[in-house]
Amino acid sequence: RIIARHLIPNAMAPVLVSITLGIAGAILVESSLSFLGIGVQPPTPSWGNILSEGKAVMGAGWWMMLFPGLAIFITVLGYNLLGEGIREKLLK
Repeated sequence: RIIARHLIPNAMAPVLVSITLGIAGAILVESSLSFLGIGVQPPTPSWGNILSEGKAVMGAGWWMMLFPGLAIFITVLGYNLLGEGIREKLLK
């Protein structure tokens, strides 16, 4: 009963923050490895694969790299802000 009442509620804030920041890191790792060609293989869609395919036509079609890059940026930023918000809310 002591664990359920005292330990688990105090451990939830660091665990939730770690999970949200871990998701952001996993998205960055997956897209980086896919961009380099050692991650998810081309039949499977991935932001890294889309960036890699857009690299060949960057001079003529700059938007082929801009929008997947923005999607990665906004998603990772959102998860980081969510993690920081959870941390501040639960540690007050």
